[in-house]
Amino acid sequence: MKINILAGGPEDLLPDLSLYENDSDMWVGVDRGVLTLIQNGIQPQLAFGDFDSVTPEELSLIKEKVKELNRFKPEKDETDMELALNWALEQSLERIRLFGATGGRLDHLFANIQLLIKPVLQKNPVQIEIIDRKNIVYIKPAGEYTIQKNKRFKYISFIPITMEVKGITLKDFKYPLANHTIPIGSTLCISNELNNDYGTFSFTEGILMVVRSKD
Repeated sequence: MKINILAGGPEDLLPDLSLYENDSDMWVGVDRGVLTLIQNGIQPQLAFGDFDSVTPEELSLIKEKVKELNRFKPEKDETDMELALNWALEQSLERIRLFGATGGRLDHLFANIQLLIKPVLQKNPVQIEIIDRKNIVYIKPAGEYTIQKNKRFKYISFIPITMEVKGITLKDFKYPLANHTIPIGSTLCISNELNNDYGTFSFTEGILMVVRSKD
């Protein structure tokens, strides 16, 4: 099962949502993202938020279009995105995609990046991705992974989330590595590319952020 969650980030950074419309079991809107889904002809099954970024008229439309509306007070301990993601992590899922999670306020961007770590800490196998017009971002714990070439996002970067990532090995990459340790703050593994249709990356300790990008 796959769920797509659309938040209220700048619309000019959103990818073409129609590319993902038929590859999910449910769309969930977060705050103003609910309105964006409706305006794009996509039916959100659930909505989360305090809805302080919409007008009374827009909120009336949201209430009319969405069967399950989870509304919260603006004074709360979690962001609207975290509330939606907490719900999603309780479901039995293969993948969660987050849209509208980049751009605008940097505090929200960094908070959303940190949310990617949740399933790793919970030992939940679900894959969470942040996707915008130019990037796909996800987090991986130590292990070995196969990665496929994507012509739309040809650059691949590996960024340490923990103080160190140990034993990182990159095979079938333009810039390979063998059993290397990279500390947090290192730019060694920025902007790599695959040589073939598939490659592998592995590491023995730490948490790694993977960013697939295009110019």
